[in-house]
Amino acid sequence: MALVSADTQISELLSELHQLIKQTQEERSRSEHNLLNIQKTHERMQTENKISPYYRTKLRGLYTTAKADAEAECGSVGLCICLSLCLFGLGYKQTRVSASPDLSLSLCCRILRRALDKIAEIKSLLEERRIAVKMSGLYSDADPPRKTMRRGVLMTLLQQSAMTLPLWIGKPGDTPPPLCGAIPASSDYVAKPGDKVAARVKAVDGDEQWILAEVVSYSHAANKYEVDDIDEEGKERHTLSRRRIIPLPQWKANPETDPEALFHKEQLVLALYPQTTCFYRALIHAPPQRPQDDYSVLFEDTSYADGYSPPLNVAQRYVVACKENKKK
Repeated sequence: MALVSADTQISELLSELHQLIKQTQEERSRSEHNLLNIQKTHERMQTENKISPYYRTKLRGLYTTAKADAEAECGSVGLCICLSLCLFGLGYKQTRVSASPDLSLSLCCRILRRALDKIAEIKSLLEERRIAVKMSGLYSDADPPRKTMRRGVLMTLLQQSAMTLPLWIGKPGDTPPPLCGAIPASSDYVAKPGDKVAARVKAVDGDEQWILAEVVSYSHAANKYEVDDIDEEGKERHTLSRRRIIPLPQWKANPETDPEALFHKEQLVLALYPQTTCFYRALIHAPPQRPQDDYSVLFEDTSYADGYSPPLNVAQRYVVACKENKKK
């Protein structure tokens, strides 16, 4: 019954989200008259081959309005980028929500924020449903048991998770919260079941390594997590203390508005090596320049003369602070 209820809630939220997206596009269409007026005024001036005081005054007013709208556009564009990526994560493969230079910030941003809130609710319900299905042992064709997932499918899901990680869009004066980009979790933070983390475990050969894992539970009495190795080939569950767990970012940091929430060049980090589920020590070669960009990192690798690999791209989702400063 719980699964049916979740499906009903998701269906209702998707309908509400669809209406909000339509409102965004309608608002955009209504807001285009200012740019059209500028274009038409220029066409009349060219026809008359003169710049009269009337046209000069009219253009000054139109451009003043356009300039204010263009300055306001920054907030709406960031929200549009975030919304587009979130919609892609929900299966809207060709969705692109755009903003024009004269997009009304106050109204459209409110609509976009409401849409993002709906998406967050939907993603939360989907995750709760996935965990409930996993715990009950019931699987549909769309949600096969973890042990049957092929490695190629797993890599695709990890890439999609990185790409659809929400972009932090704060209101004026807001500072990025914990778990936004490079900002660590608060000292009392406890990861929820289903959250992805970097976990330090013992390998078969006795060495320790950082792996990508999913939280199963947390015991406040023992102060320990139970986590599953995300790699289907591992099929392992580990019981680990909090110091062996690093929560992954829950939001991307926007390099254009919150560069302080990103790791800086030459900073030591743990990064997920491409096409694997293991984290390795690396230096930041270049931080992201745009919201959709990845980090460029240099992995420690003794097979190279300088001790580091060539630059490789790793998404913000899979780059966390390294607790060990000393190079191995």
